Amino acid sequence: MQKINKDHVSDVRRYLLDLQDNIIAMIFKYDNSKFIKDEWSRDEGGGGVTCILQNGNVFDKVGVNFSDISGDHLPAAATKLRPELKGRNYQAMGVSVVCHPKNPHVPTVHLNVRLFIAYSENSNPIWWFGGGFDMTPYYGYEEDAIHWHKTAKDLCIPFGKDIYDQYKKDCDDYFYIKHRNEPRGIGGIFFDDLNTWDFKNCFDFIKSVGNGFIKAYDPIVDKRLHETYNEQQKDFQLFRRGRYVEFNLVYDRGTLFGLQSNGRTESILMSMPPLVKWTYKYNIEKNSSEEKLYNDFLVPKKWI
Repeated sequence: MQKINKDHVSDVRRYLLDLQDNIIAMIFKYDNSKFIKDEWSRDEGGGGVTCILQNGNVFDKVGVNFSDISGDHLPAAATKLRPELKGRNYQAMGVSVVCHPKNPHVPTVHLNVRLFIAYSENSNPIWWFGGGFDMTPYYGYEEDAIHWHKTAKDLCIPFGKDIYDQYKKDCDDYFYIKHRNEPRGIGGIFFDDLNTWDFKNCFDFIKSVGNGFIKAYDPIVDKRLHETYNEQQKDFQLFRRGRYVEFNLVYDRGTLFGLQSNGRTESILMSMPPLVKWTYKYNIEKNSSEEKLYNDFLVPKKWI
């Protein structure tokens, strides 16, 4: 593994802060509601900048978070798959994004890109990147799903012909709600422990993912923003948001890592939608658009 130095870390930090600004600028094109900018620090080490839009004109909630934290030992969520890292101190840096639109024809989306570094007195630091982006539609549009996955595939191609297929599968496997026996959405790409290439190539891939998220989501918002919807469709959106919450609180490793590392709870849980419903035995009518979502979109499939 290539050694990492302060310049490497500074370059990643600079890119992540730029990415945060660029995503906020993209959202601002559609919703000029003011973001709350909340700078914070923590006793264990490090801090971040949480940017939240609430009850906007177009979005119920958007969170665009940057964090750069450190600690004396990696939490269980980070060492579960890599027990050899137990006991090491660490630095974790990343940008996390969740967009919850008002209009149910506009999908909820999620992005995360991150760098982890595990330190030990007796060996060189171990570093790896992780992240990805995924989409959770409430009403299915095949052309949107194809665009989303084509953008993901296009950004992967320069790094290897099998990268997209593997990371798409990893995304489908990860964003699966086991207790509901259903996927959270239509996926995208997801990866972790990325250090098989040299640092520059790994960092270039991270930049492609972050920039690709904007290319993937921007046209979909623009296309679906003015679709009309009724009270029943909004109700279905709130019901489906319940699944989003269940996944994040039960399975999401980022949420678990944040809570286990004594992270800033207000920032960690920014991914929660402001409005949600749990309706007992929600009725999905036959041959409805809601049934089409389940039958044609909430199933693992090849979109391109």
